[in-house]
Formats: sequence, structure tokens, C-alpha cells
Amino acid sequence: HRDTGVLLYDEGRATPGFTLVVPLVGRSAYLIGMRGEVLHQWNFPLTPGNYGYLLPNGNLLWSGRTDEGPPLRRGKGWLMREIDWDGNVVWEYIDHGQHHDFRRMENGNTVYLGWEKMPEDAQARVQGGLPGTEKDGAIYGDYLREVDRDGKTVWEWHIHELDDIERLTLLPTVDREEFAHGNACTPLADGNVMVSFRRISTIAIIDRATKQFRWEMRDDGWGTTHDCEMLPDGHITCFANGIYTPLNPFSRALEIDPETRKVVWEYRGQPTWTFFSPNISGVQRLWSGNTLICEGQMGRIFEVTPAGEIVWEYVNPFFGPYDWFGLERGGFGNSVFRAYRYAPDAPEIAGRVRFPYGP
Repeated sequence: HRDTGVLLYDEGRATPGFTLVVPLVGRSAYLIGMRGEVLHQWNFPLTPGNYGYLLPNGNLLWSGRTDEGPPLRRGKGWLMREIDWDGNVVWEYIDHGQHHDFRRMENGNTVYLGWEKMPEDAQARVQGGLPGTEKDGAIYGDYLREVDRDGKTVWEWHIHELDDIERLTLLPTVDREEFAHGNACTPLADGNVMVSFRRISTIAIIDRATKQFRWEMRDDGWGTTHDCEMLPDGHITCFANGIYTPLNPFSRALEIDPETRKVVWEYRGQPTWTFFSPNISGVQRLWSGNTLICEGQMGRIFEVTPAGEIVWEYVNPFFGPYDWFGLERGGFGNSVFRAYRYAPDAPEIAGRVRFPYGP
């Protein structure tokens, strides 16, 4: 691997703050400064499934990977915890079907993605994918579940209840073990939930009342998607992985106008093949107007201006064995599912650490 740590820091144009890094194949989370120094650290008994992030109260919301639950491995989690600044567990919820994403809502509830075996009639309606690649003859599907602080389910959604499963064809190069591999769930201000579905290269908004898609956009040219977020102006950011496409593989960070379905901003590497993560990864639009991008597979996190100039670049120096992640490939890696930057005066920080470089 190339050099690690901070490779570039343009103090005049980078957005001041603290970056949370949770290595996918480690058992710690690190809050780092702009020069890469570790300013705070949390340690876990389990490998993350897949990440963690800071809540407005300064606590870390995190998911841990266990061996129980459905027989799927790509993105599994299942133990969700809220951990305070000193490492104490202040909230815990277990669902052995939980995978990928989990979000604390403004009302204090938590919404998350899960897996379940689809009913046989729904499995028969799933189109596309590689024939014969079901998991022990079955297809598992996504669900969303919202729970309150006491762990009571207050709302849920199941992908097998969609009216038009047949229309949502799996990409021809993916396994049929799973439909449709949600990897991000974003609660919206109106109560609906936006989800990124990797195996159908689709971003969709699920209507809370009807439990059908009220808006969706599919583009197989994205080469699958991760990390959909809605900006204050209603635009949507996402990470286009760039795999399973006929052209040379490369990734893009996108901003989409959902009204016109047009890409209004994008970042791609120069040349394009210098920026590529076929899985995981994320995009965060910063308060400065710059964008923080997580090139997940390579553990690279970097900040670009609206013009696409890199002003901060960091490669995760914390490596771990991939067998912790449940993969058979062996070896060590430094992958990061998603990363976040927090302002020096953000409520998530609230003076707990000092910003060492300017106001």
C-alpha cells in the first residue's frame, strides 16, 4: 500500500474540524485532527458492522458484528450500541438481522436495515442476477425497522411487500442470495426514508404510509451506489462505485437534482482510474461547500473543493485482518465503510477536544 496518514493538508482551503475514522477490520474508532493525530479513541469487543458516527450529544452510535442471524456476511452487524465519550454503553439493541446502516432519528428512535428470508412467492418474483446463486436455495430480502429507546418496534417495512418486485431487476452480474442489498437508510424530515440499494443500482424514497416507493432513480451506469444523503436544498449526494460497468472501472461522488434526475455536480479522479472503490464508501457535503469523500476499500479519505481540487487527503494507517470482517480473502486491510467530519464548534464535539490549528 502507498503511504498512510495525512498526505496533503491545504490549511487555507481545507475545512477545519475533526474526522471520525472507524476501520472496517479493526476494533477501535478514532477521532483525528487535520494532521492525522488521534485526539480520542473508542475500543470495542467486536469488529464494526460497518461503522459508527457521533450523535449531537457527543455519544458514538456503533454496530458490532456477531456470528448469529441470517447466513449473509457482506455488511452484517446486529449489535447496536450508543457509547458515551468514556466508553460506557448507555443504550443497546440487538437484532441479529441488522446489516449495514442504522440512524438515530430526531424523535430519539433508531431506524435500521435488516435481512430476512423472503416468502417463497416473493422469491419467485425476483428477476435477474446470476442463476443458481441463491443462499441454500433461498433469497433474503431487506427490511427497515424503527425502534424506540425501549426497543419497541413503532414502524417497519419489508421489501417483499412492494407491489412491483418484478420490475426491480437485479444486475446480471450479482448473486441472487439477496434482494436488493440496501446499504444506507436516511430518515427524512417528512418521516419517509431514503435507501440506497446496491444490487439494483437504485436510490429510492420509501413512503412511510403506503410503504411503496414514492420516488426512485436507477442508473446502471453508476455501477451500484452507497451512502445517499439529502442536502438542505433537496438535492441528493451519493457514491457511485463504478463496478459492473462496460467501461474502465472508476468511482464518482455525485450530487443529483431529484426533480430533473440530472447530475448537477460530480467528482471523479484525474485520471479516472486513480479513484475507485468497488464497494462500501461515502460522500459528505461539508458546511464550507467542500465535499469529504471516503474511498472505502483503500481506506482513503479526502476533501475536494467544488472545482474538484483536493485540499486534504488521508489514508487510514490502522490495518486489521480481513478474517475479522468475515471474508475468506485473508490478509490485512485498512478499509473504511464511511467517514464524517465534525466542525470544531459542533455539538458532537462541544469542547471535548480542542481544535489545535486556528479558531
